[in-house]
Amino acid sequence: MKLRRRDFLHLIAGAAALPVMSRVARAQAYPSRPVRIVVGYAPGGVTDVMARLIGQRLSERLSQQFIVENRTGAGGNIGTESVVKAAPDGYTLLEVDISHAFNATIYDNLKFNFIRDILPIAGIFRGASVLLVHPSFAVKSVPELISYAKANPGKITMATAGVGSIPHMCSELFMATAGINVTQVHYRGAGPALIDMLGGQTQAIFATLPSSIQYVSADKLKPLAVTSSTRLQALPSIPPVADFLSGYEVTSWFGIGAPRGTSPEIVGTLNKEINAALAEPGMTARFAELGGIALPGSPADFAKLIAAETEKWGKVIRTANIKPE
Repeated sequence: MKLRRRDFLHLIAGAAALPVMSRVARAQAYPSRPVRIVVGYAPGGVTDVMARLIGQRLSERLSQQFIVENRTGAGGNIGTESVVKAAPDGYTLLEVDISHAFNATIYDNLKFNFIRDILPIAGIFRGASVLLVHPSFAVKSVPELISYAKANPGKITMATAGVGSIPHMCSELFMATAGINVTQVHYRGAGPALIDMLGGQTQAIFATLPSSIQYVSADKLKPLAVTSSTRLQALPSIPPVADFLSGYEVTSWFGIGAPRGTSPEIVGTLNKEINAALAEPGMTARFAELGGIALPGSPADFAKLIAAETEKWGKVIRTANIKPE
């Protein structure tokens, strides 16, 4: 049986449309099962806090569970590698943060290229850290801390969340700017670092506000300064480090990424829902409490931020010759 030319063309057009229709159908059905958000650090740290905060909002908005999975080790790289290797189907996501910009230079043997292999979806939050000391440590200000460190080189123990973490980089920049030396104690995440700080095993830490504000509010840890260039709404009486060390500023950022190859439709769905969640009045207030602001935008906006921060911190890390342990 011969097909008329018009019927033949209709068949060809229909066949060509099938892949597109299939992708659209999948995107409309997404998510049809629970979604994992992989965090490369231990529970209790700011990256974990942000993942759980946005995961809860996405669960509510998309009527499906978004489950946080902590896969620690190697400065967050174990968790990242697991996402790079995951199927690009939208069901394995990565909590992205500034440490990924650090790690690109700190580690020279990574089995992935972050900018190439992780697809940016959306930013979530941008905020500052706070310099904290244990109440038993008899310093009451940044100048006193610097004076003590100069008189006692290496005797201050400063906790970090691991090599390449935000607390580590805050500490490195602080030492370089102040011209002092402290003994850094690297933990596998901010949670364990803060637990030992509370117990008095270490004397100081640069902690992100989301992971530490509860201890500040309860007077269990004493804040000396914040790492933003201006005072924070959450800690209005605490001065910036820059008041004592000109030019000192560190702000952290967080977002969501996915394995390369994830469909534009799924990326678009997640970006839309994340931005909608960030626009909720309650989120703005919550972020202010945590010492920062929402970081809305397109996937391209988030990609541009990641690239710029990777270049910026690469120069700092090479100058300081920071290497993994």
